[in-house]
Amino acid sequence: MKTDKIAATCKEISQIMTRHLPSLNGLRAFEATARLGSLTQAARHLNVTHGAISRQLKLLEAELGVALFSKEGRGLRLTDAGLRLRDACSQAFDSLRTACAELAADQADAPFVLGCSGSLLARWFIPRLGRLNADLPDLRLHLSAGEGDLDPQSPSLDALLVYAQPPWPAEVQVHELLAERVGPVVSPHYRGCAALLGAPPTAVFGETLLQTDSRPQAWPAWARAHDLDSAGLKFSQRFEHLYYLLEAAVAGLGVAIAPHALVADDLQAGRLVAPWGFSQTTASLMLWVPRRRAGSRAERLAEWLRQELARQADQWERLQSR
Repeated sequence: MKTDKIAATCKEISQIMTRHLPSLNGLRAFEATARLGSLTQAARHLNVTHGAISRQLKLLEAELGVALFSKEGRGLRLTDAGLRLRDACSQAFDSLRTACAELAADQADAPFVLGCSGSLLARWFIPRLGRLNADLPDLRLHLSAGEGDLDPQSPSLDALLVYAQPPWPAEVQVHELLAERVGPVVSPHYRGCAALLGAPPTAVFGETLLQTDSRPQAWPAWARAHDLDSAGLKFSQRFEHLYYLLEAAVAGLGVAIAPHALVADDLQAGRLVAPWGFSQTTASLMLWVPRRRAGSRAERLAEWLRQELARQADQWERLQSR
């Protein structure tokens, strides 16, 4: 049977790696660092500390007796030995990921694991989760939140919901769901809200602006789109994640900026207003599905997401026409 063959392949690869290769933790740390180009990104990807990655790499180099990285400015560059090991590790880990994914896919009752940012999860998905479960009961959706650069090739994910700009990764099946539209939002209880309604975009220069570390270019890009000098933007407070930023905006602490999809419910309920509407960016909300996971479940989820986002857009248009 196919499953037995895959299991035997996994076991064989594991035995070979155990007999002839150095520490698997070291190889995992090396593979992640070589692929992502950063110790920090590798640490985030493997859910360990920066120091743990550094120690594993030093131990691996000591075991092999060669340098795998060299310093290049503030970054790292693979040595010739590092390039050879990167290619070998890439093939081996890809084989293991594929085999394990196929084994998981053979389980008829396995949930469909969707990765997304914590902000998307909290502000968009959770309010709609009951409706999705009712519409697609066989999907058995499981949501996995993360921040930073989520990896669409993670063996623990069946798909990834993400805002992204082209080019798209070649190794994933791309479902483009909705063009991103971004705009400033503010609570009706904010002290300067009344003055902003009906005012030109230049009015933003005199207000308390809130910013998030996850989207540092959002405000400057919006300013350029409205022919404003972004140097005149003054920020009062920064937040680590978009979710915190929007909670601060709802609390009346200042003017935030966000994608329409993440604030549509607040606009509908009157918790936030958008004085200047929303401007389209070069990004889109995408469903990325690793090609090894492509199938009917991903297709049905993509179609449900399109319909739900279209419903949300229609509600916004009706709100605007009042």
